[in-house]
Amino acid sequence: MTFPTDLEIARAATATPMAEIAATMGIGEHLLQPYGSDLAKIRLDAIDELSDRPKAKYVVVTAITPTPLGEGKTTTSVGLGQAMQHIGKNAIVSLRQPSMGPTFGIKGGAAGGGYSQVIPMELLNLHLTGDFHAVTAAHNLLAAMVDNHLHHGNELGLEVDNITWRRVLDVNDRALRNIVIGLGGHMDGVTRQSGFDITAASEVMAILALATSAADMRTRLGRIVVGYTRDGEPVTAEQIGGAGSMAVIMRDALNPNLLQTLEGTPVIVHAGPFGNIAHGNSSVVGDLVGIRAGEYLITEAGFGADMGAERFFNIKCRASGLVPDAAVLVATVRALKVHSGKYHVVAGRPLPDELLAENPDDVIAGAANLRKQIENVKAHGVTPVVAINAFPTDHESEHEVIRRVAEEMGARVAVCTHFSDGGAGATALAEAVVEACEDDTTFRYLYDDSDSLTTKIETVATRIYGAERVQISLPASRQLRTYEDNGYGSMPVCIAKTHLSISGDPTLRGAPTGHTLHVREVRASVGAGFVYPICGTMSTMPGLAKSPAASRIDFDDDGQIIGLS
Repeated sequence: MTFPTDLEIARAATATPMAEIAATMGIGEHLLQPYGSDLAKIRLDAIDELSDRPKAKYVVVTAITPTPLGEGKTTTSVGLGQAMQHIGKNAIVSLRQPSMGPTFGIKGGAAGGGYSQVIPMELLNLHLTGDFHAVTAAHNLLAAMVDNHLHHGNELGLEVDNITWRRVLDVNDRALRNIVIGLGGHMDGVTRQSGFDITAASEVMAILALATSAADMRTRLGRIVVGYTRDGEPVTAEQIGGAGSMAVIMRDALNPNLLQTLEGTPVIVHAGPFGNIAHGNSSVVGDLVGIRAGEYLITEAGFGADMGAERFFNIKCRASGLVPDAAVLVATVRALKVHSGKYHVVAGRPLPDELLAENPDDVIAGAANLRKQIENVKAHGVTPVVAINAFPTDHESEHEVIRRVAEEMGARVAVCTHFSDGGAGATALAEAVVEACEDDTTFRYLYDDSDSLTTKIETVATRIYGAERVQISLPASRQLRTYEDNGYGSMPVCIAKTHLSISGDPTLRGAPTGHTLHVREVRASVGAGFVYPICGTMSTMPGLAKSPAASRIDFDDDGQIIGLS
């Protein structure tokens, strides 16, 4: 019997009216902005109106280091939310919104899968209520205002070769990554190098995800650094005069989106910052609504625990003031086999036949990754629960290996079949999470705000990535010193690195130790409040304070390219 596609399952579902979904959260219709019959935004007034209600238990869903296929964090988050209803608990799920770039690429949609999906899945995957377009418009408005400032005399003294604010769009288009703008006559602007990045990587998106209110968003937008003067002084969006207009464009986008699962569990979907560049978590305002709207708030952090969960703990929780009660760590047989170093998985291609054969020894060989990610969760004082996301090609002996490893590390564990069975397939996980939330834990950040930026980088590298040392290039050292001199030293660090390894090297599987984390440069996203150490080759780092491009394009008097150096 052929299993139906995700789209077929979603289209066969009968949605509960939005007002009824909101009512289960204690949210009245006066707080909803309807977008058709199956979708609504929640007004931020809900945060104050719900403030006298008890806080939910706060659960983050993370994972072992994934294969390029992903290991099912969203599906597990949805399945867990549905399973809570099966055991008599009231849960809210809080997720990121997907970018259309990956949606139209190999990755496809991001609404969960099988019988653990968010509906309506077409709207979720195809620009939803337009939040991504608002981010795109606000970002590009500022870019246009920068160029207009140059055209009208450059009163602030921006150095043309050190303008850091590029443009964005929400599709993949490699031909626009690096471009020359301002070609043509005098009225067509100043000719210079620039480029486009994907909207999910915009600093405006990171600000949307971390803002706690409209006023906070407005302040953060004003702090955006668009470039530097010849003397190295930062020039901000406030100085350019763009922050107020950007905030107006983003007014409705700041309101979280309300959807539901196939089984009628409320789902807040809001913001979508990249997970290997930005902090990879859904919005703070969404969680500030959800934390008072049920007994359990289940949110998801991008990629593995060394990436999204570390940033959830040290960046998002700092911004929101919320304290997690437990963490779900999604693990799969196939990913642990890949971490044995014996297999190579490529997105869009079938899995190797030998990977699907019963072989618990390969699971054991890759289990170091699971152990390390459990350690990474426990390093923050949070109780871990391992969710074995079961596939039909798995074998019971392989699940038993994962169970044994998890329990040896002091973690609860449950096998889940929520993809095929919906919430009923994750009730064991739900019961384990409920138990974990009752444990006595003391949540702690990995580092203090007062620590130097170098200390913060070294702490994350050695304690989370398993690095023996950190090697910071001379330009990066100078950038760190400059940022601390400019008052950015109290910011958390958001290390941009590969998501395919705990280390900074995507070829290193399992839980590598004794390696060196190479920091080649450091940038600052002042509006969002991050400092970004960059490791490896991260090509899309938009909207961030950075050094001028190493190359220079030369033009003649008519604006024609005559050389590249």
